[in-house]
Amino acid sequence: MSQTISDRHYWLDKMLQIAEPVLQALANHQLKEKMTIEGKLSDRDQYTYLEAFARLICGMAPWLETGPETGEEGRLRRQYIELVQKGMDAATDPNSPDYMNFSKGHQPIVDTAFLAHAILRAPQQLFHTLPEKVQKNIIIALKQTRSRKPFFNNWLLFSAMIEVTLYKLGEEWDPMRVDYALKQHEQWYLGDGIYGDGPEFHADYYNSYVIQPMLVDIIHTIGDQAQDWQQMKDKIMRRAERFASIQERSISPEGTFPVIGRSIAYRFGAFQHLAQMALQQRLPSDLQPAQVRCALTAVIRKVMETSGTFDDEGWLQIGLCGHQPELGEAYISTGSLYLCSTVFLPLGLQETDPFWIGQADWTAKKAWSGQTISIDQAH
Repeated sequence: MSQTISDRHYWLDKMLQIAEPVLQALANHQLKEKMTIEGKLSDRDQYTYLEAFARLICGMAPWLETGPETGEEGRLRRQYIELVQKGMDAATDPNSPDYMNFSKGHQPIVDTAFLAHAILRAPQQLFHTLPEKVQKNIIIALKQTRSRKPFFNNWLLFSAMIEVTLYKLGEEWDPMRVDYALKQHEQWYLGDGIYGDGPEFHADYYNSYVIQPMLVDIIHTIGDQAQDWQQMKDKIMRRAERFASIQERSISPEGTFPVIGRSIAYRFGAFQHLAQMALQQRLPSDLQPAQVRCALTAVIRKVMETSGTFDDEGWLQIGLCGHQPELGEAYISTGSLYLCSTVFLPLGLQETDPFWIGQADWTAKKAWSGQTISIDQAH
């Protein structure tokens, strides 16, 4: 087996290892019965199930959307499409024992947005091929979050993402929520590919966990609906390219990355943006897709091959490198951790795509072994 093929197999194996307990339990209407809840606050059982499912499929969506095919991977995809579709039903049916909370507290705004983002990334498999009853339940669930207002930070994008997905599905939607999020993030742009999380700069990974991936997908979905949005697209994409470069350069030769900021227990979800730019074939011209794959593979291996990442039942545990419960903020619980799945977005590319072909050192590996690299510069 060639190294490039084994990289894809390794990615797929690890994504499905993360996904299996969540999707099997939910498909059997047993998620609330079986899922471990680790966290500091006793109210996390109100939110953790939607967190786990929505964040997980947000990363799996591009792979699912390529549809069932022949061969071993096609068979697996068929199996997991069926599990996820059963999960969509169980999560949104008010009569299901695993019906999820879309309407109480503020947290559901966040994870309904991740569910919406998953649908935007895989509209066929996560919506259009579902029974009409399930489609109606999904729309009702998305709209339930409108009763609360988001906080004045990256949360504005959660409300916008929900509305943009409603637009994509042909439903009534609110352009004002989208406009507000786009205009505020334009105000919060700080330079060199970085947005503030609200009015202030935070040294963390929220530009990748939320801000840049959602901005990119929002503007490409509804940008042509208003002239001022259309004018924002080029700027958003130039910034996205610059931030992808910064992300690639932050991966050490060993596959580690700076342990900074809150929510570090999302592990390699810190690289959602770089993964999305690879998936969408929008990487900066000086980044080879193969070097991004090799860099991300090093990160995935570093995290996944550390004992303590999973508990004895296969659920993720709080931590960055193994089980480190001290790294969980008060809002973190088991379900929160499944945002890590967003590193696997490039599995939506065919295995013949240049991303999966050949070996290439990434920037830090080149630099720290004395190879020639280009000078970095602010944009």
